[in-house]
Amino acid sequence: MPTYEYYCSDPTCGNEFECFQSMKDPVLSECPKCGKSTLKRKIGTGAGIIFKGSGFYETDYKRKSASNASPINPIPKNDAASTASTATSEPAKASATAG
Repeated sequence: MPTYEYYCSDPTCGNEFECFQSMKDPVLSECPKCGKSTLKRKIGTGAGIIFKGSGFYETDYKRKSASNASPINPIPKNDAASTASTATSEPAKASATAG
């Protein structure tokens, strides 16, 4: 059974409370504090769903381990080393010829 939040729309009262009632029960209309028929039910977002137990999330939605997944556009280690040495040697040649 859900818990509903109610508030009194009468500005002099302003009472707010929660009520645990069935979905089949009628909406409350009379404020228990002031006795007026100015009670309104708040629109709630509800509670989050919590899945307890083993197997649901882990087996249905778990990503593959990082060791099994291949990266996008991998750079081989040999190419990375040669690119780094080329990049550092070219500016040295350019500065030597410019001077």
